[in-house]
Amino acid sequence: MQSGQSQQSAGGGVPPEAEGRSRVGAALAAAARGAGDPRRVPVALCTACVRLLPVTGASVSLSGGRGIRVTWCASDRVAARLAELQYTVGEGPCQTALDEGAPVFAADLAGRRDTCRWPIFAHEAVGLGAAAVFSLPLGVTGTAIGTLDLYRDRPGGLSEPDLRTALRVQDAMTDALTNLRPRGEEGETASWVCASQADHTDVQQAVGMVMVQLDLDPEQALDRIRARAFAEGRTVSQAARRVLARGLRLQ
Repeated sequence: MQSGQSQQSAGGGVPPEAEGRSRVGAALAAAARGAGDPRRVPVALCTACVRLLPVTGASVSLSGGRGIRVTWCASDRVAARLAELQYTVGEGPCQTALDEGAPVFAADLAGRRDTCRWPIFAHEAVGLGAAAVFSLPLGVTGTAIGTLDLYRDRPGGLSEPDLRTALRVQDAMTDALTNLRPRGEEGETASWVCASQADHTDVQQAVGMVMVQLDLDPEQALDRIRARAFAEGRTVSQAARRVLARGLRLQ
């Protein structure tokens, strides 16, 4: 930090950290306001994250209970497919960040360290065009309600200033999930949160059907759906909807 900045903070100016948090919060709030249609708020927030950081794309996944997640928003098709891929194969930085409640950084998905840690995810992610993924848990008091997942199309970690910004974005996105409401709907659950619950419900209902059909416990039933989805090149949500429509019967 330069001496001029230190003197400004000591003399009553805005501390750099507070200024950084304010800048990130203002950027996300402006993105939400500018979305217009409340249903477009999630994508607007993800796109704002990409503008704030040196990343190619971003997504947010919400946890709907043990083993069940849904993609809440994604800035682009690759970000969305990466989020669904981790859910489908049951591994990846997102899942690890949820399990550990701490940020997880995969700086080189083609490198030995990341391929050993997440062999299926790393291989498939590189095929999608992702070279690095950074996952940050979202939540308060140590409980992760989801993750912010960032990807880049080139390998390499985040610099110290970029990491600080990423952690500010993490905090701001947590606030967005827990506090933001579309105008005119104060006191009600935001419609863009309700929309994400539909996929949760589809998967949960499909798990219940498979449990009854095959006499399995919930985790085994979800594993069967995941395996079929991966084998057919589908997402878990897509496979769940096929189960509910009686178009897919697992064995």
